[in-house]
Amino acid sequence: MNLIVDTSIIIAVITNEKHKKQLIKATKGTDLIAPSSLHWEIGNAFSAMFKRKRISIKQAIAALEAYHQIPVRFSDIELGIALELSHNLNIYAYDAYVIGCALKHNAALISLDEGLLKAAMKAGVKIRSTSEIIICS
Repeated sequence: MNLIVDTSIIIAVITNEKHKKQLIKATKGTDLIAPSSLHWEIGNAFSAMFKRKRISIKQAIAALEAYHQIPVRFSDIELGIALELSHNLNIYAYDAYVIGCALKHNAALISLDEGLLKAAMKAGVKIRSTSEIIICS
């Protein structure tokens, strides 16, 4: 079964957040797919952590090594489709790439981002519940 993952899931796992084990369990036995933009989103997340002094470069490099061990298939999303989703759902392009990926592959989405999940449901994307894992803020 294909499952679309976003940056929030990957970051939670590679930075050893408290829900790591539950997230791994929730994705076990699935084929993980993400938009090709995931690499850049991971980099952006780390740069934000650097600015907030939440992570050192040494920790980021270790997390990046863990990231490279996660078997994720990357999918290119047409920019025009992403822009239409962005406009229609009033969301950022990065969220539109994730939703576009889910629509392209007719796959469920798992995320810790409540806003993304709401927009995805509005677009008709199936959601893999994380409510038993974490209550989104």
